[in-house]
Amino acid sequence: MYEYKFIRIRTSIWSGLPKQDYRKVIQSEAKEGWRLIQILTPTGISMLPSFYELIFERLKAEFV
Repeated sequence: MYEYKFIRIRTSIWSGLPKQDYRKVIQSEAKEGWRLIQILTPTGISMLPSFYELIFERLKAEFV
């Protein structure tokens, strides 16, 4: 059985660039045993992404 974690990284309204370094977030979560499985980038009215949703998974402790 897996458990999932969702981390939302906001983007700048003007440039669409992330306000956090998503690479650091991914590396930090990997150290905790989380594996990145997908990044969602929904777009807003401006057609720029309004945020990045990072989705992680790992085996639940009782299954490790």
